[in-house]
Amino acid sequence: MRTYHCLPLVIWMYLFQTFDTIPLQEKTSSDFPSQKIAGPVKDADKMLHRTKRGWMWNQFFLLEEYTGTDTQYVGKLHTDQDKGDGNLKYILTGDGAGSLFVIDENTGDIHAAKKLDREEKSLYILRAKAIDRKTGRQVEPESEFIIKIHDINDNEPKFTKDVYTASVPEMSAVGTSVIQVTATDADDENYGNSAKVVYSILQGQPYFSVDPESGIIKTALPDMSRENRELYQVVIQAKDMGGQMGGLSGTTTVNISLTDVNNNPPRFPKKTYQFHFPESVPLGTHLGRIKANDPDVGENAEMEYSIAEGEGADVFDVITDKDTQEGIITVKQNLDFEKKKLYTLRVDASNIHPDPRFVRLGPFKDTAIVKIAVEDVDEPPVFSKRAYLLEVDEDVKEGSIIGQVTAYDPDAMNNLIKYSIDRHTDMDRIFSIHSENGSLFTLKTLDRETSPWHNITITAAEINNPKQSSHIPVFIRILDINDHAPEFAMYYETFVCENAKPGQLIQTVSVMDKDDPPRGHKFFFEPVPEFPLNPNFTIVDNKDNTAGIMTRKDGYNRNKMSTYLLPILIFDNDYPIQSSTSTLTIRVCACDSHGNMQSCAAQALVLATGLSTGALVAILLCILILLVLVVLFAALKKQRKKEPLIMSKDDVRDNIVTYNDEGGGEEDTQAFDIGTLRNPEAREDNKLRRDVMPETIFQIRRTVPLWENIDVQDFLHRRLKENDADPSAPPYDSLATYAYEGNDSLAGSLSSLESLADCNQDYDYLSEWGPRFKKLADMYGGEDSDRG
Repeated sequence: MRTYHCLPLVIWMYLFQTFDTIPLQEKTSSDFPSQKIAGPVKDADKMLHRTKRGWMWNQFFLLEEYTGTDTQYVGKLHTDQDKGDGNLKYILTGDGAGSLFVIDENTGDIHAAKKLDREEKSLYILRAKAIDRKTGRQVEPESEFIIKIHDINDNEPKFTKDVYTASVPEMSAVGTSVIQVTATDADDENYGNSAKVVYSILQGQPYFSVDPESGIIKTALPDMSRENRELYQVVIQAKDMGGQMGGLSGTTTVNISLTDVNNNPPRFPKKTYQFHFPESVPLGTHLGRIKANDPDVGENAEMEYSIAEGEGADVFDVITDKDTQEGIITVKQNLDFEKKKLYTLRVDASNIHPDPRFVRLGPFKDTAIVKIAVEDVDEPPVFSKRAYLLEVDEDVKEGSIIGQVTAYDPDAMNNLIKYSIDRHTDMDRIFSIHSENGSLFTLKTLDRETSPWHNITITAAEINNPKQSSHIPVFIRILDINDHAPEFAMYYETFVCENAKPGQLIQTVSVMDKDDPPRGHKFFFEPVPEFPLNPNFTIVDNKDNTAGIMTRKDGYNRNKMSTYLLPILIFDNDYPIQSSTSTLTIRVCACDSHGNMQSCAAQALVLATGLSTGALVAILLCILILLVLVVLFAALKKQRKKEPLIMSKDDVRDNIVTYNDEGGGEEDTQAFDIGTLRNPEAREDNKLRRDVMPETIFQIRRTVPLWENIDVQDFLHRRLKENDADPSAPPYDSLATYAYEGNDSLAGSLSSLESLADCNQDYDYLSEWGPRFKKLADMYGGEDSDRG
């Protein structure tokens, strides 16, 4: 390494110069010599005296990065007051004094103690002064000086990034800018060529180039294709010293990718595609996929498929799968092997976003041939119509043919067809069908008024393969036949006033007919042939399907004749003509002067408008009197019922034992004999004790004569009176039963209520009466029974 030495330059100058009054504050710390002041200013009014110049030196310069063994000599400080006798002492202060820069206090020599780096600090400002060792007084005023670090080429250029990433469209012209790289040099650009950088390309030729001064990278080859090569790695060098020998350099890497443009048309990998599908495929089925290749990417590779006009364009369709960019062939019409077995389609694939700059490269679409073979399948029979509508008269005879359905096998084998009726649609079995020729005929009579329509389903199935079947609806309309006679539309309540005059209209009648003739109804009204001329009333045909009943004589007497019967003959105009006779009942009623009915025969119709105010008041008074009588009667009965009951001291009703004996069941044929209710005074003599075994259990029951002249109602009334007159009877809200339960029991009573208190009866025989008396035998027949 070459070492540079700087010879110290000491300039001793005595400059005698006279200054006017210069304030102390104007003394500058510059590169110029300092000025010595004659003495301190004791009074602001006094003038400063001119002094001679004490010391001066130039700016010092020092090279950076010194690598010598000795300390680097910077310069020497000296004053004209120094006589060389060692009486003066030099002191250095400021940036780096004592650490970076040291001074020989006796000689004033300044040395750099360490290696300096201009890039860290290029300028140091120090202050120097000379002191008399004996007196400690400054012989020279303190002065500043500068040490500048001279630059050497010790820093190589550095790029702002270690790796750059850039892109440029493919097929770009030569000289298209890609990216600009920048390198910086830390050396002093104002001192020599240490910081002057020149760019060059080390790797990436001949595809790219770089501008030496600006660092802009450009394309160097025309029509670079992304499909051939997409990524490039370019190495750029930056060298200082203007690129000369000995300069320092740095490098960076630039990764450049070519972006896609739509410069490639789609191309089918093969020109012919074949698919096979049965003729029974449903509409919309995906028959197959085809795909054209496009080297481009993204939207530049998006394409759409279409079927060219010609064969199969109306039977098939093609849709584009946006995810896979495939064309999907679908069927949009039913296929029929018997009609066409093979379809040949021309399918085009074209780019959606063509680039006009590359139209010159050719049409951006391609065409492929798609062949679709239709395979035969066993199809169900096909009816000649989608639905059948048959019309038949309702009077058609049973077994009559009303129509025919036809179906055929569309397959080439032309299998035989069998017809049948779906009985779920003809639950009453009104119709039937010939299994071979499809003729429909009736099994029962038809009635339009009951069912004007019949909707049935016909099934046609192949005889060899019944699973192959088809269904067709058949709508049968029943045509009307005039088979119902007209009759009154409603029941008429007709009356005529006693004071009626001849020619008065008392009733207008209308009729209805269940039939529905195509030309509409037309009815006629006439008297019956047996009574062509009625002396009391006249029938007038209004010619609008109604008839008016007119009076024929002056006045009617309801006492002589309260009701008249007027037969009317009604017939229609359809074929065959139907007629009926309807009888109108006319009552004779009393009417007021305005013709309003008041009473008819024995039944009087009292109108509110015919009552006077006095009559209404009388009716209300009567009703009020009746209500008062009812309230008084109820109060008397309630007062009488409040009397206390006469209770016997020996009343044993609290000791009643209920055995829940419900009778003899179905064998007791006398249990519900209503005749017992007609015997209110049944004889009670000859009753046996209920606690003593009867002489015979199977004694024939005696028949008590009934009082046939006393019915149940009289019996109940008599019992009611007896209860009302009994002061010991229960209260009014108690339930009293008046039913008669029969006369004498052959077995007697099983209760001990009527037994003698002091009777020592032996009840052991109860155990012999069977299981029905087991409970009584346990209660009375045991040794531990309570007999007291």
